[in-house]
Amino acid sequence: MKSSARIGMILAMTAVVFSATGCNKLRARDQLNKGVQAYKAGRQEEAVGHFKEAVAFDPALVNARLYLATAYATLFVPGIDSEENNRNADSAIEEFKHVLELDPKNVNSLKGIASIYFNEGNPASAKTPEIALQKLDMAKEYHRKALQLDPNDAEEYYSVGVIDWTQAYMQAANMKAKKGYKVDEEIKDKAVCADVKARNEAIVQDGIESLQKALDKRPDYDDAMAYINLMFRRKADLECGNPAARQADVNTAEDWVKKTGETKRIKAEKLANQPAGVVAEPQ
Repeated sequence: MKSSARIGMILAMTAVVFSATGCNKLRARDQLNKGVQAYKAGRQEEAVGHFKEAVAFDPALVNARLYLATAYATLFVPGIDSEENNRNADSAIEEFKHVLELDPKNVNSLKGIASIYFNEGNPASAKTPEIALQKLDMAKEYHRKALQLDPNDAEEYYSVGVIDWTQAYMQAANMKAKKGYKVDEEIKDKAVCADVKARNEAIVQDGIESLQKALDKRPDYDDAMAYINLMFRRKADLECGNPAARQADVNTAEDWVKKTGETKRIKAEKLANQPAGVVAEPQ
């Protein structure tokens, strides 16, 4: 009898636990739905509150954590250095990382983290050039993680190329300015040119290769074409003491300017000639 009573008590307690768990999951989904409504209405701070409640009720609810991270990311304003703004960026990254703990293949979280680091690495946002370069490196790392999950994502290759160009431009501009050169001016001083080359050669090469991969995946990717033009202008910096090679890089850059313009023209004509009601394919 005592044994039966104990078993009955255990079963009753188990039922209570499962009931409480079920109720918490329902509460979590209710808060998630309220948060989504607030988010879509543009009430981001209210949405954050609902998503935090949803996560508290059900920490394993991936969508709640993903929405929470996205809401924080929306509240983050690039270029503003304030405690609250920086906290929103940090909170977004933290929540995206929580999503990845639950779902390591969540590519949207990888892209979300990369985007925040990229915005923090903007020279207008970062406190020092060194911090900017570090943030850009971190952004590039997460874009490459996304590419491991989807090697055919042209936009991710493009993003890596944009970061490479941003880093190369920043470094070239800073190093040239210290010696009195403008950013696109040819470096006559061999020592200065060698320093710029040592700092930028690998980045420039990676940028050109990444942008070319973007074009391999999407041949009419005009934004990638525009950045290849810019990358070849940075490559021209590296042709120390070789004016013919420098001019060849500048000529290649100009060729890409023409290709970009022609591609944009063709795409615009196709869009203008589409029958009414036809939705253009995403580019």
